[in-house]
Amino acid sequence: MKFTPSGDSQKLSLEPILSLNRRNFLVSTAVAGMAISAGPVMAQQLIVTSTDGLETGELKIPGPSGSQIPIYFAIPGKAGKYPAVLVIPEIWGAHEHIKDVARRLAKAGYFSVVAEPYFRIGDLTKLTDIKEVIAGANQLTDEQCFADLDATLQWAGKQPKADLGKLGITGFCRGGRTTWMYTAHNPRIKAGVAWYGGLNPAPPAMPLTPIDIAAKLNAPVLGLYGGADQGIPQATLDRLTAALAAAGKDKESLVHVYPAMPHAFHADYRPSYRKEAAEDGWKRMLAWFRKNGVYAG
Repeated sequence: MKFTPSGDSQKLSLEPILSLNRRNFLVSTAVAGMAISAGPVMAQQLIVTSTDGLETGELKIPGPSGSQIPIYFAIPGKAGKYPAVLVIPEIWGAHEHIKDVARRLAKAGYFSVVAEPYFRIGDLTKLTDIKEVIAGANQLTDEQCFADLDATLQWAGKQPKADLGKLGITGFCRGGRTTWMYTAHNPRIKAGVAWYGGLNPAPPAMPLTPIDIAAKLNAPVLGLYGGADQGIPQATLDRLTAALAAAGKDKESLVHVYPAMPHAFHADYRPSYRKEAAEDGWKRMLAWFRKNGVYAG
């Protein structure tokens, strides 16, 4: 089925005003292995990627049990087939920063798509209490999350520009955890890059952790973590590394730690942003995808 932009699909103008919802963060809160940096949020994100040369838009696609999953996509405008990358949001969902990550990937030659994880729960970006945000996000079960991502890939596989034979996944915070977990769930994934993904269980929705499923990984995963992340201490990262080694996956997957970096060091709309680590991590991500078969050409 050829994808034709409809009324739900549009070119997005991001010039000069961003529609970020403002939130206040508690200092160094750690829940389910996710540390929340001190606030308030910056007035606007530092990096705004132009849509020039891209095809971008928002749609609702068929999901499990008759649901309609909101997605955002960003694709190179030129004709051709491009490796696909799932972009998995943080606990606030598919807000503007996450959409910008998708555009950055599209600029690098990828068919990038973001599925809103929390659409059944509500718009978590409008909540001002971080405890309420986390409580809302923690209602999403792994089972439901995986089913929605499966449906998103089913949609992407019907698009003429998407090459699901070269499929990657990347995510941040809760989305970083999902990157590990979904790579163990879906054998179609060729490579994953998890940015500071949580490593603690949060039952009943998230009973297992990346440490528990290390032996089940279907593809190499690069984990990018901050050495000063209070929610994901070095001892927990050591447990993940040990689990990868015990499963014989340590020659494929890798945990890279940036010393003295906080949680969310890539989030350029938050005070936790650290430019040098964020840029280095981005380069490592693209190199990881190329190394593991998720590349254009």
